[in-house]
Amino acid sequence: MRSSLRFVSVAAIAAMLAAVPGSAQKTTGPKERYEMDVATASGFAAMTAGGRKPGVGGMMGMMFGGGPDNQVARTIELRLGANQPPTKPPVRADHFFQPQAKLGASLPLWGPEPGKPAPRDDGNEMPDNFERPKGRLLLYWGCGAKAGPGQPVVIDFAKVAAGQVPPNLFTSTVPRIREVMASNSASYAGWPNGKSSKAVPKDSSLIGAHRIAGNVGPEINFTLAQDYMPALNASTAMQGDGSVMIRWNALQPATGYVAWAFGGMDRGGGNSDMIWWTSSASQQFGGGLWDWLPPATVGRLVTQKIVMPPAQTSCQIPAEVKKASGEMMFGNLNAFGPEANFSYPPKPAGNAAWNIDWTAKVRFRSHTMLMIGADFGGMGAPSDNNPTEPAKKKKKCKGPLGIPLPDGAC
Repeated sequence: MRSSLRFVSVAAIAAMLAAVPGSAQKTTGPKERYEMDVATASGFAAMTAGGRKPGVGGMMGMMFGGGPDNQVARTIELRLGANQPPTKPPVRADHFFQPQAKLGASLPLWGPEPGKPAPRDDGNEMPDNFERPKGRLLLYWGCGAKAGPGQPVVIDFAKVAAGQVPPNLFTSTVPRIREVMASNSASYAGWPNGKSSKAVPKDSSLIGAHRIAGNVGPEINFTLAQDYMPALNASTAMQGDGSVMIRWNALQPATGYVAWAFGGMDRGGGNSDMIWWTSSASQQFGGGLWDWLPPATVGRLVTQKIVMPPAQTSCQIPAEVKKASGEMMFGNLNAFGPEANFSYPPKPAGNAAWNIDWTAKVRFRSHTMLMIGADFGGMGAPSDNNPTEPAKKKKKCKGPLGIPLPDGAC
């Protein structure tokens, strides 16, 4: 007969381990660590969520004025790390769901094939088709009608040594937090993977019991009370002063928001200016601001005005940013959400050794992608300029540092 389990939050574990040296409790483990990242994507982000390409139906809807507002997708990423080898390679595990998840009996986690190196997964990996950056990068930050003092910061890549990332480009204040990686685990498995991937149904629910069983350690069991976050519905409007107002719906579970946008203009001669703006009150770009962050970290960043507070529902892109970007900008809005932490077994009383078998973390966020300056109601109409001229081959869209952006981003 299985005894009932009591779960302890990872935050509580950290607090307990911070006890004074005289009363410190010896701990071992955890033998296994599990992370589950849950996201709700809307707008253009929904059309490219999970690596999918924009469907014909979605594109047709935009052409006839439907816009991407009704596009919503849910995504799940699963990662299992252990400090011991599998009973039989390769590393293999299954995440078992309740029927309301509508994901089948389980999702299979697979590890790298034996003998094959694991890909870099610390958040600093570059795409295979990465190209050396050209032209200039102009950095702007802060919400408001006008850009603040000292802006833009201009980075001329012609003056930067090959392969050298300009200093202070990406944030060091907000690192990407990923506790379970192939690089820090003796055994690792994840989903989606090369053998299994699927779209998460729109009516899926994660509330209820979850069980993870594999060949690298004990079973992991926890019960979720949280579900997917609601979708972000963001809109943009040009202002009389040339700035752009972004507005969005308040999400009850959100702990904070951050927005950013890309734009660009060709200066001729093969050179171009790439514009990068963020809603942070200081020069903070990339890192964990693009990802999941713990509520405590978000709370600190709200105080530092790096992240917008959960009550805020609008932000103004300065006029200088829009002017420098040209007609089209590619924008993102990220809503950080709650986090659920579990561990087993519970902490024993007194100073008895605490041998932790496993920890599990479930992170939530909602994000949306939008085109600033796009008129989707007119996408189906013929152009007034040279209507009989054949369409030119579209160049691959790239963001700062030449990083490719999703289809339709520019």
